[in-house]
Amino acid sequence: MRLLTAALALAIGLAGTAGAQTITVGAKESGQPPLRCGVDGTYAPHAFPSLQGGLQGFQIDLFDAIGKKLNRPVEITGASFSGLIPAMNAGRYDFLCAPTTVTPERAANLLFTEGYLWTELQFGIKRGAAPIRSEEDLRGKTISVNKGTPYEQWVRNNTERLGLTLLAFDSQADAVQAVLQGRAYANLAGNTVVKYSASRTPQYIADFVLPGTRFHWGTPFRQDSAATRNQVEKVIECLKQEGTVATLSKKWFGAEPKPDDAERVVFPGFGVPGLPGYDETTHEVACP
Repeated sequence: MRLLTAALALAIGLAGTAGAQTITVGAKESGQPPLRCGVDGTYAPHAFPSLQGGLQGFQIDLFDAIGKKLNRPVEITGASFSGLIPAMNAGRYDFLCAPTTVTPERAANLLFTEGYLWTELQFGIKRGAAPIRSEEDLRGKTISVNKGTPYEQWVRNNTERLGLTLLAFDSQADAVQAVLQGRAYANLAGNTVVKYSASRTPQYIADFVLPGTRFHWGTPFRQDSAATRNQVEKVIECLKQEGTVATLSKKWFGAEPKPDDAERVVFPGFGVPGLPGYDETTHEVACP
């Protein structure tokens, strides 16, 4: 238990510094102006503090590869997720490096690339707690989430129906800690994050996946940035075709992506088919 407490303290302490960090990846010596993006620097294994300083994770490696293909540096700044989209819309970032769930509501106000990962909504609970077998098992429970996410929105949308109590935090690490301390019955987050936390925290286990919640995780842009969105999407498609996205997925999530997983599938057009902002223009996958 001492080791667990120490590990949590380290995670929370590092999470507190992640919001102020800016790192540069990609083609750092190209002489080209940097692309600026924001990320939640506490969302392991996607982006989280490294003991050596800076940030590490799937998102960091992915946008390093994207920057190198574009021959551009990429400045990645850590911040709370709830403030990322407003900051991008205000012009602070060119796009977001954070894994962003592409919902119809978001797609109506932002441009997205196609997904490079699938995400599903999953609950994590404390070891020894009663498992969740259906939404009915959540009735009257307190659920912890990261602020500004679809997970918070799901709890809000179902508060009256299920009698839920919402605990929203500025970081996923804090949301997990609330479960371990008994302040929340379950934490709701993306499946990759819940599974990663469970693999490193013995008292936290990955539990119920909400049916029908598979979404694209894509890269958001302002609505006036179609040309840049299309340019970045072409590179993402190239990295899928070359196997880079699948390799990074296996590195950070511990499993080989299946042939029909988003890490391997190049979707037609630009954006997420069937959602606002989708451009059906046909194009070839051509690596820079």
